[in-house]
Amino acid sequence: MLLLSVRKTTGLAARLLLRPAVIHRTAALSTSCIRHKDSGKIEVLGSTYTTDKWTNATSAILSKTGRDLLHQPSHPLAILKEMIFAEFPTFVHYDSLSPVVNTYQNFDSLGFAKDHPGRAASDTYYINADTLLRTHTSAHQLELLAAGKQSNKGILAQARNAQAAPANERFLVAADVYRRDEIDASHYPVFHQMEGVCTFSRAEVREHLCREAAASATAATTDALNLDMSAAQLLDTTQIGDTNPVQPEHTAGEVEFVAAHMKRTMNSMVVHILTKASAAAAAATDSTQVSSGAATQFPVRWIDAFFPFTSPSWEMEVLFRGDWLEICGCGVMKQAILDDAGMPDRIGWAFGFGLERLAMLLFGVPDIRLFWSTDPRFVGQFSPGQINTFRPFSRHPPCPKDVSFWLPADTEFHENDLMDLVRETAGDLVEGVKLIDLFTHPKTSKTSRCYRINYCSMDRNVKHEEINAIQDKVRDRIVSQLGVTLR
Repeated sequence: MLLLSVRKTTGLAARLLLRPAVIHRTAALSTSCIRHKDSGKIEVLGSTYTTDKWTNATSAILSKTGRDLLHQPSHPLAILKEMIFAEFPTFVHYDSLSPVVNTYQNFDSLGFAKDHPGRAASDTYYINADTLLRTHTSAHQLELLAAGKQSNKGILAQARNAQAAPANERFLVAADVYRRDEIDASHYPVFHQMEGVCTFSRAEVREHLCREAAASATAATTDALNLDMSAAQLLDTTQIGDTNPVQPEHTAGEVEFVAAHMKRTMNSMVVHILTKASAAAAAATDSTQVSSGAATQFPVRWIDAFFPFTSPSWEMEVLFRGDWLEICGCGVMKQAILDDAGMPDRIGWAFGFGLERLAMLLFGVPDIRLFWSTDPRFVGQFSPGQINTFRPFSRHPPCPKDVSFWLPADTEFHENDLMDLVRETAGDLVEGVKLIDLFTHPKTSKTSRCYRINYCSMDRNVKHEEINAIQDKVRDRIVSQLGVTLR
C-alpha cells in the first residue's frame, strides 16, 4: 500500500495517468524479455524501450515478468489471491495490470519527494529514466480511481468483475512487484502484493452520522456486511489523536466511521483465511482434530502506526501458530489522492500486504525461491481453493563460498548492486548472501567487506567444481562491475 499525497494532474501527466494499463498474460517465458545487444533497446512483454544510463533491470529479473504465478490456479500464491478475492465480492478485482509503469505512476502520482530513497537506482529496477518495473501495486491506485470517475472503458474493462463496483469505488489489486533487495530465504527481488481501496460518499457518511451515534453506526455497518467475528479476539487500544491524527479535511466522525468499517472488514478477512489454514493443518496431522470449534480463535491486535500516505494509520497483527504475524499496514487515505482523482466528495481507507509472507506461513513453504520452482514435486502438491502444508521433498547440502574485497575509495558501494550481480550470475542456486565481516584499516582507513554466499539447489545436489566455476565468475564480475579490489 502506498497512498502518498499527490499533486494536481494536468497536461501530459494526466494523459499518462489515464492511459490504459497493459494486460500481461504472457504465456512464453522466452518472449518476456529480449535484449537487443549494442542497439540501446530492450524488449519487455512485447514492447520495446530505449535504454539509457538509468537502465539496471537485468535479464534475470526481466525474465520473471512473463511467469504469471498469480494466474496458475494450483500455485500457492494464486490460491491465496483467490481466497482473498472471495472475501471481497463487492470489490472490483484486478490481477492483470502490466508491471511496466512510468515514473509518474510509481512516484509522482503518489507524492514521492524528488529525493525519496525509493527512487534510487539502488532500490528500483529501471528500464530507462522514465520507465521502470513497479515497486508497489499503488502505482495503479490514482489511475484506477480516476478511471472510475471518468468511466475510462479501456481501464475498467481489465477488471475481472467490473459490475461489482462500476465506478471503481472499491477495488483490489493483486500483482507482481519488483525491488532490489537482499538474498535470503524470505527475500526475493520479485514478490506479489495485494492492495485494497474502499471509498464512501462523504455526504452519505454525514447523513448516517446524523441519524445514529457512532456506536450504532458501527453496528449497522457490521450488520450490513454480515461479518462473522466469532473467531476474532480483538486487542485494540489504539487512539486517534495528536500522534495519529485526523486529517484537516476530515471530521472526527467521518474517520471513526471509516476506521471501524476498515478494521471489521480486515478482521473478518484474515480470520476466515487463517481458520481455513488451521483446519488444513489439523487435517494433515490428525483428522480427529478437525471440528467446528478447533483452532479457530485468533487474537487480532491493532497498533498505532505512522505512514506518510495515510492518516490515521495502523498495523494489523494476528497471533498464528504461536507467533504474532504482521498482516498489513492500513489507514484512512490521504484526501489529496481522492481529490486528484476527481473525487473530493469521497473518503476512503486502504490496506496493503505481501502475499509471499502470508503464503509461506499458511502453506509451510520454508524458502521463498520455491514459489518460482517448476519442479513437479513442488507444484504438484497444491490444488485450487485448498490450503495444505508443503511436504519437503529434499534437502540438499549447501555449498558456502566467501568473497572478501576492499571497497573503492572514489565510488559509492551499494549492497544491492552486489546482490543483483550474484543473482544474475548464479540465479536461484543462491540461497543467501550475508555480510560476515566488516573491517576498516586503522592506518589507511580503507574498508573491507567479506560476504558468505550460500549456494544450495532446491532440487539437486551441486558439486564443488560447478560452484567453484560460478564463484570465479562472481569474483571477476565484482571487480569489473563494482570496482572493488579482491583480498
